Amino acid sequence: MGGEAGGAGVNTSFHSIHSHGLVRVAACTPRVAVGDPDFNAAETLAMAHEGHAAGVDLMLFPELGLSAYAIDDLFLQDALLRRVEDEIAGIAAATVDLAPVLIVGAPVQFNGALYNCAVVIARGQILGVIPKSFLPNYREYYENRWFASGAGLTGRELRLAGQTVPFGTDLIFEANDLADFIFAAEICEDFWSPTPPSTLAALSGALILCNLSASNVVVGKADERAVLCVSQSMRCQAAYLYSAAGPGESTTDLAWDGQATVHELGRLLAQTDRFPTKAQMAVADIDVERLRLERLRTPTFNNAAVAAGRPDHRRVRFDHHPTLDDIGLIRPLDRFPFVPDDPERLDRDCYEAFNIQVQGLVQRLRATKTQHIVIGVSGGLDSTHALIVAARAFDALGLPRANILGFTMPGFATSEGTKSNAWALMNALGVTGAEIDIRPTAMQMFEEIGHPFAKGEAVYDVTFENVQAGLRTDYLFRLANQRQGIVLGTGDLSELALGWCTYGVGDQMSHYNVNGSLAKTLIQHLIRWVVKTGQFEGQASVTLLAILDTEISPELVPAGPDGVIQSTQAKVGPYELQDFSLYHITRFGLRPSKVAFLAWHAWRDAAVGAWPPHFPEGTRNAYTLAEIKRWLGVFLFRFFEISQFKRSAMPNGPKVISGGNLSPRGDWRAPSDGSAKVWLDELEANVPD
Repeated sequence: MGGEAGGAGVNTSFHSIHSHGLVRVAACTPRVAVGDPDFNAAETLAMAHEGHAAGVDLMLFPELGLSAYAIDDLFLQDALLRRVEDEIAGIAAATVDLAPVLIVGAPVQFNGALYNCAVVIARGQILGVIPKSFLPNYREYYENRWFASGAGLTGRELRLAGQTVPFGTDLIFEANDLADFIFAAEICEDFWSPTPPSTLAALSGALILCNLSASNVVVGKADERAVLCVSQSMRCQAAYLYSAAGPGESTTDLAWDGQATVHELGRLLAQTDRFPTKAQMAVADIDVERLRLERLRTPTFNNAAVAAGRPDHRRVRFDHHPTLDDIGLIRPLDRFPFVPDDPERLDRDCYEAFNIQVQGLVQRLRATKTQHIVIGVSGGLDSTHALIVAARAFDALGLPRANILGFTMPGFATSEGTKSNAWALMNALGVTGAEIDIRPTAMQMFEEIGHPFAKGEAVYDVTFENVQAGLRTDYLFRLANQRQGIVLGTGDLSELALGWCTYGVGDQMSHYNVNGSLAKTLIQHLIRWVVKTGQFEGQASVTLLAILDTEISPELVPAGPDGVIQSTQAKVGPYELQDFSLYHITRFGLRPSKVAFLAWHAWRDAAVGAWPPHFPEGTRNAYTLAEIKRWLGVFLFRFFEISQFKRSAMPNGPKVISGGNLSPRGDWRAPSDGSAKVWLDELEANVPD
């Protein structure tokens, strides 16, 4: 879904983006007049006032925007250069009461040479000036005719507009009063070179990389820019702001499309329309805290800094005075982070996920030299998905599906609906089905351990549930011994995160688990994809759709007098919320209060944002902040305190999605006797009730 602007009007620090490591940025394309610094400065300031009203922290403008870019030998006219400097002074004076930091492009003189520069201005001060390192001088470009290269210029100062300011390619800027608001700038061709200056700036600590560009347009160039922005933001684990010149630049020999974009970690957050006729801004909230945390968890980034001699740019510090008001959140925010909103991307992800599972199982069958699989088929989501993966794996190996041995094992709460779905699916797929009623064996165990249920008492405690769950898996292992096969696990990532699985000889264990890296929300869409793409024909697809419409339940406790069946989500929380928390806590290490803030923006209104057609009506829910806090507390307790020991002994299985693996041999290593106190305390202290 798209992020929404605006807020609920709550003036508390919890509702402020600045309390959660976010910085609002704008990549700007103003109108420009050729060789008219007065007009251009006025347009810049007009946009600066718009940015101030919108709560923007940092505004990026195009290359040489105060003079215009395509003015050729006019750059060497003293009258123009003097006027540019006057306008820089005027802009600085006008920003005293404006919140945004401005990065504007201007020609600047230094030691008898002219430089194509980025001028950084905030609260009346010129914070620094960065010269362009790489000057294009090929095809339509002749920058060497007017400008000197800034490459190697470090540690310098210059006088500009009445101020003595840092000058050089070694500058990064950091707010004293807003954590992780650290940025650097480069100019147009710098970005197209094999060694962009922004790479060294990132290695020196800059989290937001800005490119002031003029960048005339030719057919296909927009795609090249997009590729470079994506790759640089991903490679540098940074945000990348790009602003190209737009309406008003000279079209004597060139044309301009005004492309402005904001990327973060390879993802496009905002962009303007191309070929505009008026000024535009691409505005987005950058998660600078997340960028810092991503670098912490990626040793390759620090290794690159070491290999580059540990770049140590000069830090220009400034007071930013960030607001703690609720100014909304302007940022694409996925309600379902494991499930892409874009149907095309979802199709691609489902294709890859399904085939990763199939390929993993094929290799395990080859390695074990077995031709049989034993699987418990309950008629629920997870066993259904594991079964169709097994069917496709056997097809790939050229083995008959009859070698897949599926067992339904009804217990004291098994419904006729799920059991009939299990049988319908096994029959439709052509696997070998059988049924083992576990109730007699379970009753014998109840009698032997003295459980009240054996005496006719309706005691449905955890022992009552786990006797059934454990017996099912025990039967499967013994059946695998008997039939020379392996037990295929069915438990998913969401259940492993919440500890919603029976330990030991229970559904936590198997010989191989193809679902262990898939969140519950993704499994639902994978099954829909299997149906939509016709992976299985006829009755199989009909049954799969019926299973999708079934309430998620372990079916271990009989329905109450009102007929309501046992609901998993009533116990451990809605999977859509818990998967949201799982993603942001394990993938990025975010604080609970920040996860709650993001979840509130994503889930507070079911009507906000466009719901893609592949999201059924039943998933379009809304949650209050109190509900989000409650279920996040459940997640934190279950994840950090009571379920790690189960994950420490989890079986093998393929990693399928990025950040979607809790194996101790993979993405997640944690003590089994840990405490959730730190996380629960942080949640309680920082999220209002």
